[in-house]
Amino acid sequence: MVARSGTGARHRLGGLISIIAIAAFSACFAAPAVAATGGAPTPSGSAPPPPSRSGAPDPAPTAGALRLISAKTWPRKSFYYGVRSPRLRYEIDSDMPTNDLRVDVVDAAGVVVKSFFRNDIAPAAPDSVRWDGIGGGGKPAPNGRYSFRIVPQPGGRVARKAFQRSVRALRRSARRAASSAAKQQLSLSFQLYDYAFPILGPHNYGQGGARFGAGRSGHSHQGQDLMAKCGTPLVAARGGRVRYSGYQGAAGNYVVIDGKGTGYDTAYMHLLQPSPLKAGMAVRTGQPIGVVGSTGSSTACHLHFELWTAPGWYEGGSPIDPLGLLKRWDRYS
Repeated sequence: MVARSGTGARHRLGGLISIIAIAAFSACFAAPAVAATGGAPTPSGSAPPPPSRSGAPDPAPTAGALRLISAKTWPRKSFYYGVRSPRLRYEIDSDMPTNDLRVDVVDAAGVVVKSFFRNDIAPAAPDSVRWDGIGGGGKPAPNGRYSFRIVPQPGGRVARKAFQRSVRALRRSARRAASSAAKQQLSLSFQLYDYAFPILGPHNYGQGGARFGAGRSGHSHQGQDLMAKCGTPLVAARGGRVRYSGYQGAAGNYVVIDGKGTGYDTAYMHLLQPSPLKAGMAVRTGQPIGVVGSTGSSTACHLHFELWTAPGWYEGGSPIDPLGLLKRWDRYS
């Protein structure tokens, strides 16, 4: 493997990375860009705080006559195990000093995929929940539209229906409000996606020579080249754990990530500078990993992106064509 030896896999890797001719690059970039920006805006720096703990139900739950004062979910476009993970901030009113609540994540069909038990919540005291996209059985929740739902732990159906009436009343009030700020006061739904497009900026997919399987001297191309200006930010398409991060003569500066909850590894090559990520580090979907460059065996700015099956990159897995997935991620990111 690249990270373990100066020979062997390093030499094999050298024969597999694309060498993009300047003329070919010019032709590629003259083609219409598939997306104007791509990716999803993310903050720079380290990964965000961990998700909220699920907690446990109060053994003797209590709650007063509840009324929802405000609730807001952001960002509206979120990613599994991501920097942009869905968060809820809410406030309640009650005739009791403390209240035991449950915050559910429900899918478009109303099925609960995750619950957070929030005990001893005081009236008018802001509370918040962060979800990382992991659903039942510890498995990633599928792409789709989800909502947070706040309910009291005790009281049965009557108490819950009374609380939900206050939620509906607040929704009606928000719809009648003239200002966008007031309308955002009750915003509980969001869209969850499994992968993020890795380039945050103008890009295109090049022509035939950029494709997976394109002919090379003595081998075939094992990834997809994505054309973008040097310095364009790059993010992890899928969070997980860094397998390798370093420099290799053909790949240039590169990083390989073992995707959390998948059998796939993603590899990013020709980065302008060494990635801030190091082997063994946890990384979130959408977390910055570096910027587009032209290091190694490359003559123009681009990202060489690879997708490998289990058990992983140069661990016995095989490269597969990522183009269809990249275009799907690009459409919604």
